[in-house]
Amino acid sequence: MPDATARPSGEATLLRRVVAACRKRPRRMKIADSTGASLTGIETLVRAFALRRLLRRHLAPDERRVGVVLPPTVAAVVANLALAFDGRTLVNLNYSLPGATVDRCIQLAGVRHVVTSRRFLERLPFRPAADLIVLEEIATEIGWRDKIAAAALAYAMPASLLARVVGFDRFRRDDPLAVVFTSGTTGVPKGAVLSWGNVESNVDAVNAVIRLQPSDVMLGVLPFFHAFGFTITLWTALANDVAAVYHTNPLEGRAIGALSRKHHVTILLATPTFFRSYLHRVPPGDFASVDVAFAGGERLSPDLTHAFEERFGILLGEGYGATEMSPLISANIPPNRAIGPAEAGNRPGTVGRPAPGVRVRVTDLETGEPLGPNQRGMLWATGPNLMLGYLDQPAATAAVVQEGWYRTGDVATIDEDGFITIVGRISRFAKIGGEMVPFAPLEEALGAILGADENGVPRAAVAAVPDEAAGERIVVLHVPVTHTPAELTRALAERGLPPIGRPSPRDFHEVEALPLAGIGKIDLARVTDIARERASAAAERRPARA
Repeated sequence: MPDATARPSGEATLLRRVVAACRKRPRRMKIADSTGASLTGIETLVRAFALRRLLRRHLAPDERRVGVVLPPTVAAVVANLALAFDGRTLVNLNYSLPGATVDRCIQLAGVRHVVTSRRFLERLPFRPAADLIVLEEIATEIGWRDKIAAAALAYAMPASLLARVVGFDRFRRDDPLAVVFTSGTTGVPKGAVLSWGNVESNVDAVNAVIRLQPSDVMLGVLPFFHAFGFTITLWTALANDVAAVYHTNPLEGRAIGALSRKHHVTILLATPTFFRSYLHRVPPGDFASVDVAFAGGERLSPDLTHAFEERFGILLGEGYGATEMSPLISANIPPNRAIGPAEAGNRPGTVGRPAPGVRVRVTDLETGEPLGPNQRGMLWATGPNLMLGYLDQPAATAAVVQEGWYRTGDVATIDEDGFITIVGRISRFAKIGGEMVPFAPLEEALGAILGADENGVPRAAVAAVPDEAAGERIVVLHVPVTHTPAELTRALAERGLPPIGRPSPRDFHEVEALPLAGIGKIDLARVTDIARERASAAAERRPARA
């Protein structure tokens, strides 16, 4: 077996590819957003080179990591590109987190400056604990020399000379490009360090799966602090001859639909939560030009797939990844982009085959021994997209990366054809009477019974709490609903859930709202905390047995 720890070496060519892709669209739109901003490929380069010059006046030469607090917009794309051209390590910060958590990430990353905008800063409930570089303010500093220099780099300079003058010919594939903090839905965020080679390998993999075309327009609604948005809707869009349009809030379906209709979007990427909200908020005609729609970041349910196809005539594809893998691990190939029989690369109910360059395996949960086809165990992945490690956390890195393989934390099976089926996260099981009981069937059944709110957020979430008799038991948190716990228990039984996988009526607890993470997913760590608090309080109120 090849050495799984081998790292890509040689020059990082991602920025060369960005320059080439932008120069292929000198008069055609490259990036746009819902504020009305729109740039051609050449204009994108001019803005990035000019901003690079401005930022160098505010950043120390040895200041390697720079924070960015901006929603997905043209300004955010240009800011990330300008910093990357200057060899800075990008730290897009999760502005949906509490201010104290953001400040902790700033501290962990050693960030001294944060690039942001005045308009966005006014909307934040906190002020990042760093020196702020406000784009509207430094824009007034640009002079005619800056404009001429940026235009010369973008328009006239040969690519090889440009790389030497700007300096990105010195970047190596194993140099850090970004620190992406994990979402924190299952614990405290950690900073995954992604290299130039990590991201570029994923850019290649996305292109191989979707087979990008010059006529493609990608819709970017996922924030750049998330690996899905950072690698795919930012860097994949920049490094290929495609266009991308952005919107700041992935839940604003009407605005997103209007943007799609205006720019004839062909590729739609989002989480299932956001796709679910579009069912209620986007007129079918707004997605008429879309022929590729991919869901990632959380489990895609069959009922959502069916409802989306029924309303929009679009088959949702499912991919799978992790921040630590930059993020793409596997994907189903969209039928209308497949080479050969569509069913050969697409199997509904699975998360597809491994992406090009990625290898996967399944091991026994107890012994760690490799398992064969269709056997359930821990899923591991490796490839050129495996992160360099967690920032300054060697012990945390060693806990999940072993001999060059990443332990995903997901229980899965791999069939004879290589398609991966995710059973659930190891943390999303309850150990009841010694048996591992997955939450996924219960969550899907509750979703079918209760539906989702207008934002596409499920009305119930599942957790496990300690139980003296059985080891653990399953608890459900839910927002106010018309069903009683007894009615829900009966409905779950009618849907065929076995008794061991059904909570008792006493283990349903109403909450005002379910806690959410930045990309619309349920905050699982907080759900577990609340479930344990509620279960403990209920036990104290319950009269003791005689």
